[in-house]
Amino acid sequence: MRAILAQAEWELSVSELPVSAVLPELLAALKQSPQVLLAAPTGAGKSTWLPLQLLQQAQLSGRIIMLEPRRLAARNVAQRLAELLGEQPGATVGYRMRGEHCCGPQTRLEVVTEGILTRMLQRDPMLEGVALVILDEFHERSLQADLALALLLDVQQGLRDDLKILLMSATLDNDRLRALLPDAPFVVSEGRSFPVTRRYATLNSQQRFEEAVAREVAQLLREEAGSLLLFLPGVAEIERVRRELETRISEDVDLSPLYGALPLEAQRRAILPAPAGRRKVVLATNIAETSLTIEGIRLVVDSALERTAQFDLRTGVTRLHTQRISQASMTQRAGRAGRLAPGICLHLLPQEQALRAAAQSEAEILHSDLAALQLELLQWGCQDVTQLCWLDVPPARSLRAAQALLTRLGALDREGRLTARGRKMAQLGSDPRLSAILCAAGDDSEAVASAALLVAVLEDPPRSGADLRDALHRPQPHWLRRARQWQQRLQVSGGSVNPERFPALLAAGFADRLAQRRGESARYQLANGMGAMLDEQDGLSRHAWLIAPSLLQGASAAEARILLALPVGLETLRQQCPALVEQRIDVEWDEEKGTLRAWKRELAGALILNAQPQARPEADVLHPAMLRWIRTKGLSVLGWTPEATQLRLRVHCAAQWLPEEDWPALDDESLLETLEQWLLPAMTHVRDLKGLHGINLVSALLHLLTWSQRQRLDTALPTHYTVPTGSRLPIRYDAEKPPVLAVRIQEMFGEAQNPAVADGRVPLVLELLSPAQRPLQITRDLAAFWRGAWPDVQKEMKGRYPKHLWPDDPASTPPTRRTKKYSS
Repeated sequence: MRAILAQAEWELSVSELPVSAVLPELLAALKQSPQVLLAAPTGAGKSTWLPLQLLQQAQLSGRIIMLEPRRLAARNVAQRLAELLGEQPGATVGYRMRGEHCCGPQTRLEVVTEGILTRMLQRDPMLEGVALVILDEFHERSLQADLALALLLDVQQGLRDDLKILLMSATLDNDRLRALLPDAPFVVSEGRSFPVTRRYATLNSQQRFEEAVAREVAQLLREEAGSLLLFLPGVAEIERVRRELETRISEDVDLSPLYGALPLEAQRRAILPAPAGRRKVVLATNIAETSLTIEGIRLVVDSALERTAQFDLRTGVTRLHTQRISQASMTQRAGRAGRLAPGICLHLLPQEQALRAAAQSEAEILHSDLAALQLELLQWGCQDVTQLCWLDVPPARSLRAAQALLTRLGALDREGRLTARGRKMAQLGSDPRLSAILCAAGDDSEAVASAALLVAVLEDPPRSGADLRDALHRPQPHWLRRARQWQQRLQVSGGSVNPERFPALLAAGFADRLAQRRGESARYQLANGMGAMLDEQDGLSRHAWLIAPSLLQGASAAEARILLALPVGLETLRQQCPALVEQRIDVEWDEEKGTLRAWKRELAGALILNAQPQARPEADVLHPAMLRWIRTKGLSVLGWTPEATQLRLRVHCAAQWLPEEDWPALDDESLLETLEQWLLPAMTHVRDLKGLHGINLVSALLHLLTWSQRQRLDTALPTHYTVPTGSRLPIRYDAEKPPVLAVRIQEMFGEAQNPAVADGRVPLVLELLSPAQRPLQITRDLAAFWRGAWPDVQKEMKGRYPKHLWPDDPASTPPTRRTKKYSS
């Protein structure tokens, strides 16, 4: 083994890879520090040469795990590293990805895809036998990479202080990483790229996008030699541009699409060199930005666009958003042109726009569905995300949405702890909805076989046709292989697939996607409350009921497009899944009668299956229904008084000015979540809207404060202030502005400074009034007002209000509420 590595090292030293120049510095950093950052540009050799040198020279006591974000890159990197050793993958170098692994007992370097590393950590938090974990292409900031880093840092701090972490990329967000890892050495390597000339062009706005792009590509091909890599935001654009190019390019140019949904073999064909005497154009998404060398490429055309998945917390559906890429991504894309020879990169936007682009891409964790992450954290034993170290802390609202989904799936109990089903779902390591389907199958071999096939298809869904039955009844070989793997994981063998099982199994993971047709159209109402639609010509639209596991949010937030659905019979589904239907009392506003009406309803989520009016339901039924109605309509339906509004503002201000206290949140969202805690106790005698409006909301809200907090609030942020004359005047609090005290100017005579609240931390703004209660002056510095603007006010007011005092020295004049007659 050592001889083979030495030979490989000698061969590679001839190539003088730039990263070799910093190898001694990197080895020293790894020896001294638990975390190391490496910035190495495209072509430096960080992915395809460095890991072997670390394996040989870093004196590691165990294996190396290297995380690659994408399946194609992971396989290719492992293949290249194995070739350098004169071996096949599975010997010294191996790889693991979903549904496929190629490792053996002699494997010392494993290249793994995202999610695999998390599973390894969950099964063995000690990472026994692993000495170094490399997170490659970390600039992409994928959710799984962020999670992996958080878990690895936790392992280092609590279990394995000898474990090493190496973060690598061409474009690291240095400031953020140094803030998180202040003691981590930062090693910078030069690149080996050949010179790349970067050009910029503005697309013709009079042409369709695909026409304008194809025109620029064809022009560059006519002017320059070599193959070309074209970056486009998505598959639809790839297909449209490909059709345009077919009529514009010469016969010696081949067109090769490259995107994540292609089968691996098709992806591999796209990165092979063009045959002798021919050129190729690779039309790719950002899958080709990193860790791939596409042979023969010396031209890059960059649309400067990417398509990202944005998760809608309200609907629970992902929306694809096309946006401008970051400067870091532009640099990555340009680097593809200089791997093998001097190249050209044409960015399809004005240079000034490129310079204004964001420096780094936004972290995926900030706009993704966090249900899987939440499940991983709970399995890890982390109830509070702040217990771990994050580059970007997962957003609280996203975590709450994730917890709500996991509770509906049966993974969490009411206290947010993992149930037995939740633990099994977490161990399976798939998307929580798909894990729920597998768990719903139980130990029944027929159900397990049916669930395994269903999940295999949903993991890698077909791209043509929305009818899920087509795939399930005529499964492709890769689906059947994956289904067998799931059966092995569940340790339930045998059993044949029964199509009658599919609706109930699908409902176990996607009950909120039950869809009822609206009239005779191809539009549906989903159980989660949103709308969805099929193509008018789709045969599925003749079915009254569907379950739609695959949706895509459209431009309108109110309606999604159904990508994949299964027709179901409602009555049969109700028999198979009794928990799908809920019976409850609801209330709603009757516009004609001007009152609340109660209904007894059977519902599947937001879908009303049956409704009967109710005369006078009992309070224990009516009051929860009222709370649901308030949550639907918002807090404005309650009878808010100025006093109640001011109480909310006082608590809001207290949280800012007195942070040492743990003040409750009284914003709309928080109050709607906690209605049972503060409003329900005040509803004892409420039977209608009039009674609801009559609730004393000040008393109700005070249920959210402890006795000591009430005392502190009244002392530090009182509702009123008593001025020197004895007048008790209200203080107006505001969420954005300082508190205000409106007071007649004569009552502030003799005062040298503004009164203050919050233990003297926040001075009141004084709204000084005339005898007629009209504003004369607003000041934050009373002493300065007496010295400065007072003579002008005095001069004007003496003639207007001669019966009142307007002294020359108000700062030393006793305050008064009276006129001259009674003040003397």
